[in-house]
Amino acid sequence: MEMKISNCFPTQKWCGGSPFSRQVNVRFYPLPSQRLPPASGKMRHRRNFSLQNKKKQTKTISSERPLDVDLQSSDDVDSDTEKMSKQSLSSSNQEVLIEENVDTLTETKSSDEITYSSVDSNEDGQPSSVHLKDLIGMIRNAEKNIHLLNEARVHALEELQKVLGEKEDLHGKINILEMKLAETDARLRVASQEKIRVELLEDQLEKLKNELFSSRGSEENVLHVNNSVPLSRSDSVNSLSEEFDSLRKENILLKQDLQAMKSELSLVKETDERILMLEKERSVLESSLSELESKLAASQEDVSELSSLKSECKNLYEKVEHLQALLAKATKQADQAISVLQQNQELRKKVDRLEESLEEASIYKLSSEKLQQFNEQMQQKIKLLDERLQRSDEEIQSYVQLHQDSVKEFQDTLDNLKNETNKKALDEPVNEMPSEFWSRLLLMIEGWSMEKKISKDDAKLLRELVWKRDGSICDAYMSCKEKNDREILAAFLRFTSSPTRPGLHIIHIAAEMAPAAKVGGLGDVVAGLGKALQEKGHLVEIVLPKYDCMQYESIKDMKVLDVVVESYFDGRLYKNNIWTGTVEGLPVYFIEPQHPGKFFCRGQVYGEHDDFKRFSFFSRVALELLLQAEKRPDIIHCHDWQTAFVAPLYWEIYVPKGLDSARICFTCHNFEYQGTAPASELTSCGLDAYHLNKPDRMQDNSANDRINPVKGAIVFSNIVTTVSPTYAQEVRSAQGGKGLHATINSHSKKFAGILNGIDTDAWNPASDNFLKVQYSASDIDGKIQNKEALRRLLGLSSSNFRQPLVGCITRLVPQKGVHLIRHAIYRTLELGGQFVLLGSSPVPHIQREFEDIGNHFQNHEHARLVLKYDEALSHLIYAASDMLIIPSIFEPCGLTQMIAMRYGSIPIARKTGGLNDSVFDVDDDSIPLQFRNGFTFVTADEQGFNNALERAFNYYMNNAETWKALVQKDMSIDFSWDLSASQYEELYEKAVLRARAASRS
Repeated sequence: MEMKISNCFPTQKWCGGSPFSRQVNVRFYPLPSQRLPPASGKMRHRRNFSLQNKKKQTKTISSERPLDVDLQSSDDVDSDTEKMSKQSLSSSNQEVLIEENVDTLTETKSSDEITYSSVDSNEDGQPSSVHLKDLIGMIRNAEKNIHLLNEARVHALEELQKVLGEKEDLHGKINILEMKLAETDARLRVASQEKIRVELLEDQLEKLKNELFSSRGSEENVLHVNNSVPLSRSDSVNSLSEEFDSLRKENILLKQDLQAMKSELSLVKETDERILMLEKERSVLESSLSELESKLAASQEDVSELSSLKSECKNLYEKVEHLQALLAKATKQADQAISVLQQNQELRKKVDRLEESLEEASIYKLSSEKLQQFNEQMQQKIKLLDERLQRSDEEIQSYVQLHQDSVKEFQDTLDNLKNETNKKALDEPVNEMPSEFWSRLLLMIEGWSMEKKISKDDAKLLRELVWKRDGSICDAYMSCKEKNDREILAAFLRFTSSPTRPGLHIIHIAAEMAPAAKVGGLGDVVAGLGKALQEKGHLVEIVLPKYDCMQYESIKDMKVLDVVVESYFDGRLYKNNIWTGTVEGLPVYFIEPQHPGKFFCRGQVYGEHDDFKRFSFFSRVALELLLQAEKRPDIIHCHDWQTAFVAPLYWEIYVPKGLDSARICFTCHNFEYQGTAPASELTSCGLDAYHLNKPDRMQDNSANDRINPVKGAIVFSNIVTTVSPTYAQEVRSAQGGKGLHATINSHSKKFAGILNGIDTDAWNPASDNFLKVQYSASDIDGKIQNKEALRRLLGLSSSNFRQPLVGCITRLVPQKGVHLIRHAIYRTLELGGQFVLLGSSPVPHIQREFEDIGNHFQNHEHARLVLKYDEALSHLIYAASDMLIIPSIFEPCGLTQMIAMRYGSIPIARKTGGLNDSVFDVDDDSIPLQFRNGFTFVTADEQGFNNALERAFNYYMNNAETWKALVQKDMSIDFSWDLSASQYEELYEKAVLRARAASRS
């Protein structure tokens, strides 16, 4: 399997700037996907607490800086040069070594394919010895690759010394040039003063001449003044002019030298960026390797589990066949009994007629012999009929008894099977069919519909059967899944009854979805919210761009449809291929444009110069796909500025075309990024820039000639949300709204804040494989063992197991309050605690500052700074920490505090954004006791932070049992997507009901 690893790190969170990016093609051995354990039920905790019960913040931060603000001064030139030199050499060495190792990984590709084919053909589900050897060989090859990458890093460090020498030379030259430049400037000032003095002397000389002429002095004096004095003056002026010209030439040469030095520095800066990218790529490779190793271990468990499941399925099939035979036998006997009953009814009718005849005969009292003979014959016939009737009754009774016995046997067998099934369900609660199965059926039906293999009405009926997970269509597919598409299609078309619609049809149009295409929190929201809504019975579909840098191994059943969707852009129609697949159990459509600009084949998700064109193109194709597939969604949900174009495109272009069933929901995850562009660029996707570039539509509030996609989505959407209630209030102010506060306030009736959730399966201390010991809220002793494991790993003192451990896991950027993080290290040590920091900074001077602090505490027994990203270490720090600090300046939502509480680490957080909606101070009497879960502070200064930290330490040291109860309460809080999905569900349903009411009126 070939995987393309791409580093997509924009200088601004999702947009803006053109960061240096590099791709490395590395072949990895494919491993079986690891199953996630079922989510354990937890007590639901109210996260979105009423703002009336909270204390309002008394102070606000005077200024907020974006993540990519350049904070360097001119004094940082030396350190920048050093970083650039290091990265230049490291980049070149790593490129060579990675290219040498690609061929090594390629040699085992064919053997992997043979291994998988052998595993698939093994009926018992047991892994063959060849398979195990190949897996071991794959791990060894991966270890060799890591070793080679480490050697490349060592070589780069050896070359670093040479570059440092060159840097010192460049630094000396710059100092010399600056000194010469200063000297030249001084000489120029002296020359200017001399020139002014000469001009003054000339004026005085002219005055003397005038006085001499007026006094009519002697001719000798006049001649002396006219001849000798001008000569001396002329010589002085000429010498000064020559000196001034020479100084000017020397100044020009010095400026040229300085310009040359600046060009050399720019080249060094480029190499700095390249080595930084390579370092990040190395860390991605290491994390990928650790993930492969964990998947290898899980694959062994999956193989053994598959074997037991096959044997259970075989037994179940045998029991079902036996039940079917019994049922057929019972049905046959019931048919026979019914036929005998029918004959009996006919005989009874004949007897009734004969009795009527006898009654008539007795009324007339006929006495003739003929009548007597007739009576005798009738009596004989009646006797014969009675005998036949008696025999029929006996046969019916025997058939009924036999049928009852068969039904009883069938019922007993069915009850036994139900009991076994219920017992198994109690032991291992799993669904009959996973979400991937139903998503695969849905994508198959959508493919038939788009390829015109079935009618629109048939597609609708089949889609709704899959929608409500009808067992009959599941059985039909299972019975013919080995057959060709034509036979499967014929089996599906037998379902003609129209089912009841079970829920809403929701389509997310987004730029990210975890784990296939994830850069930030947006990808987690699309996947988490989609799964939660699907579990509530709604039909959820996702539309994404088909990036070349996606994690294709996380996409199942990916295939291209035999259909091409054409869409308008820049005055002409462009074709687009449509791919389908399932991600996290959700059906996903991937759009691959056939545009010469190769919009989504850039090796990164964001950060291109034409991002506005890329995503406006995608937004239009997504709506064109819904129109041509004849979909009738109830909700179209778009996210951030990249798909904000969907809202105006829907109402301006696609509603008139017939795509008019949906309400539009727009979620902005961070108002820092708005994607503004010149108004003329809006016409590319077919929108009327003149019509929309107005203050009440899409015109940017700070520039009349620019378009703001986020503003357009706010104006044109039926529902507008952001990622926490407090952040929703903050953005309504001038400081938090980043220029959109007026627009948000004018549309406040449709604006809401809903707190995000976390993936409680991935973040679960009871099943986390990264931990030394798993634990739960009912048994938190595992935290102590994980704390000891972290101390041994980082070389910290373990002499006092009750010594509080404070953790911090963050990106070191101004938004996260780096000045308070720095202060927290020293204050924790002063209070007698231990401190562990995990994180890095894209801002060079901040990274250097914390590197200096880390070097200072390198051998300290109570503090350690790990200035990199490490997934495994982050899990262990969450589990081992007693407290975790989150001193953010602003935080739209934040997931760190939720994960910390999930692992029993008490949060110390600043009251802002999502932190204010999820962390409630234990000493705040205005908050009900059951909701208090951490320590908070308001002002972003050392005094406010100290107060919260010292209260936490006092609580921990003096109230052990109360602290334990607080840990258990935090671990029991439900931070899953369930409540958030219910809030979105309520907004969706209200919008749909309003739309239906409006259409009826």
